[in-house]
Amino acid sequence: MRKEFCTGPGRRNKQILSEFRLHAGGKPNLSLRVRSMRALALLSGGLDSILAARLIREQGVEVVGIGFSSPFFDCRKGEEAAREMEIDFHCFDLSARFLQMMEHPPHGYGKNLNPCVDCHRLMVKEAFSRMERLGADFVITGEVLGQRPKSQNRAALRAVAGAGAPGLLLRPLSAKLLEETVAEKEGWVNRSRLLGLSGRGRKKQLELAERFGIKNYSSPGGGCLLTESEFCRRLKELKKHEGWKRRRIELLRLGRHFRLPSGARAVSGRDERENKELARRAVVGDYLFQAAGRPGSLVLLRKKTKPDRKDLELAASICARYSKEKSSSELKIRCWKKNENGDERIINARPMVEEELEGMRI
Repeated sequence: MRKEFCTGPGRRNKQILSEFRLHAGGKPNLSLRVRSMRALALLSGGLDSILAARLIREQGVEVVGIGFSSPFFDCRKGEEAAREMEIDFHCFDLSARFLQMMEHPPHGYGKNLNPCVDCHRLMVKEAFSRMERLGADFVITGEVLGQRPKSQNRAALRAVAGAGAPGLLLRPLSAKLLEETVAEKEGWVNRSRLLGLSGRGRKKQLELAERFGIKNYSSPGGGCLLTESEFCRRLKELKKHEGWKRRRIELLRLGRHFRLPSGARAVSGRDERENKELARRAVVGDYLFQAAGRPGSLVLLRKKTKPDRKDLELAASICARYSKEKSSSELKIRCWKKNENGDERIINARPMVEEELEGMRI
């Protein structure tokens, strides 16, 4: 796959025109090979973003995929879609800027803690900031007018477009219903071959998917944790007690969470994979608990200050509750501190009853 890095859209277009203008006797030298235009496609891996890229590539425009990651979503689906289309794909981490925006999104949240308008706006802004580096002439997205009443109405689409260079954001699926972009005016793409989709229906998209032979794509809105109510409940609780930091947020994706009376947080792994991941994510000062000599949940205890005896006992009791022998009256629970020379102690703990758990469950 060809990679071409150049000085930016404006300079690149002038270079293309200059190749046409090299002539003898007043006639253009058409024997020179003209480079195709290049579009930078925001590729989430959803059907709409894939279709937008395919429609533009069908017009002879080279398409390069771009995606972004944060504690709430990643680039995996976009990368898979790019691999299917055999195009280059670039993933960039947006965590710091995203969390800053999340604190007070100008256009507000959706049903949960999803700041969709400001999320799209941030991604478009970041895509435009990388156009020069990636040698792109314009940016495309899979947004459809009216598909989401709050985040894809005309006002929202204008707000998103305002994050980039004027006229260089093209939405191929709804282009005929929107103002002409530079790519259309300059003939880089043929407007008549773009679409005029609107509303929540997806019949036309599914027909196009069949025509293009597209079978692998993620569900609409899938993949973003900020649309999941249970995760957002945990996220609100975390902001209240600890604040939003990437490491803390990533821990929310694992296990069962409990807030102890002292403010400490205990996280109980639900299976062997989560046990291993909790152990990997433990930092200096964290305590870990697991039943001695038998299978069971690994519990991570984290507190801003040093946990006291009561914290350790409660965490051990939670660990006993989720061991394979939870019916026992008392279990021996191993307890060790992260990076403390491997020293551990044994705590005799009774399995915590459900009523006690519910009072602390996040």
